[in-house]
Amino acid sequence: MAAAVTRYRSIRHSTQERRMKTQLRIGTRASLLAVTQSTWVKNQIESACPGTQVELVKITTKGDKILDVPLARIGGKGLFVKEIEDALLDGTIDLAVHSMKDVPTELPAGLHIGIIPARETPCDAFLSVHYTSIEELPAGASIGTSSLRRKSQLTGLRPDLTILDLRGNVDTRLRKLEEGEFDAIILAGAGLHRLGKTDRITSLLTPDQMLPAIGQGALGIELRKTDTDLLDGLQFLHHRPTALAVTAERAFLLRLEGGCQVPIGAYATLSGDQITLTGLIAAVDGSLILKEQTTGPAGKATALGTTLAEILLAKGGKAILDAVYCSDS
Repeated sequence: MAAAVTRYRSIRHSTQERRMKTQLRIGTRASLLAVTQSTWVKNQIESACPGTQVELVKITTKGDKILDVPLARIGGKGLFVKEIEDALLDGTIDLAVHSMKDVPTELPAGLHIGIIPARETPCDAFLSVHYTSIEELPAGASIGTSSLRRKSQLTGLRPDLTILDLRGNVDTRLRKLEEGEFDAIILAGAGLHRLGKTDRITSLLTPDQMLPAIGQGALGIELRKTDTDLLDGLQFLHHRPTALAVTAERAFLLRLEGGCQVPIGAYATLSGDQITLTGLIAAVDGSLILKEQTTGPAGKATALGTTLAEILLAKGGKAILDAVYCSDS
């Protein structure tokens, strides 16, 4: 039996290598976190397919150029992916590695997210030099984030805090915290883990405390739909439970047509063949936070996300979204 398994793995590995090109170019944002994530994918490919050499192509996106304005005010979708997708479409690169929370729900014709590796922690992280938790912060303490999703939920948790905008790369944000510009800041736990900065996390916020962004903690590998051999060759990186969870979350977002201007969050987990999805729509000022949960078959992940969105829209979410979109028009 052992010999048969070994022979099967050898045949599978050989077939996988034949499907891979000898040279691959990965498009990535130039930020340290993006490069770290793409380097992990590069190393995984080169380890699984020794005959393949992988090059990282660093691409500056619109979202990387505008650092002094909160993302919600910039507007538009695909702030961190459009230029990379253009490079995919014109053949400059072979694949792209994205943080799934940055990927719009509607992709350009001819492209798809074909591979989703196993998810890192989806939770937001609380960081502070002097305090161990949000509960411990004194009234009036300053906490930094530029995410409307985080701001609205922070307002619900601690309406007495002073919430300030925070932009810049991870090191810049950590420096501002250390220099005393903020009493605390909120960052994605996944990014800190991937950068080897887990020790900077004071505590992780549970999804019950703060619902994550759609796709937070998950990576997505985007390819041209015509590159079927490449898709087959990368299947060893695909993690079905994560993909199903992210599918449900993104279906929720697609139905809401949400963007950076609206506090929207969702988080799905898979248990056996059942997905549990929690979704949130909140007023920008945090005065109203709507949250609901539903469970259904994993094979109906998309329908589950759409249904949950419909439930929240009917319970007041539509009025929240209409108010935001009307004020932007």
